[in-house]
Amino acid sequence: MRSTVLGLAVGGRSSLGVAVPVLAATRGRRGVGPALLRGSVRLAVLGELVGDKMPGIPSRTDAPVLGARVASGALGGLGLALSEGRSAAKAVLASVAGAAGAWAGSYAGVEWRRWAAEEGPEWLQPDLRAGLVEDAVVLATAARIVERTPPRPVRITPRHTRRSPHRR
Repeated sequence: MRSTVLGLAVGGRSSLGVAVPVLAATRGRRGVGPALLRGSVRLAVLGELVGDKMPGIPSRTDAPVLGARVASGALGGLGLALSEGRSAAKAVLASVAGAAGAWAGSYAGVEWRRWAAEEGPEWLQPDLRAGLVEDAVVLATAARIVERTPPRPVRITPRHTRRSPHRR
């Protein structure tokens, strides 16, 4: 379910497919590595938020762009499942769910923007305002997924330890 919801958000902002699993997996982790990962994905999301408002950007439902969004949704679903320690079969299902959500979210986002521009209330026009509302929805969705992802404990001791020959 969470992978599908992530996919829907990826339909709005494709960079969330990588950002959400990274932010979820590094939540609560300290050190330079996790901090660099979090900073990098946040910068990528910010870049997409700004870039989406530029003129001449192709539609998210054009073949190559849609393919990238679907792939990002699939990777996001897979990343969430793996960060939660899910089995391989569940990770594959999460990947498919993320891809399907991204496909649906891409078309829903285009329809939202069309409706806002043609039939929506005046406060949503010009299209920039509708885009900002869309950004707020997908970012809030992504933040909720990150905060609801249970942190995996860091394993400090080896999984299997040798038994002492003196113990039975």
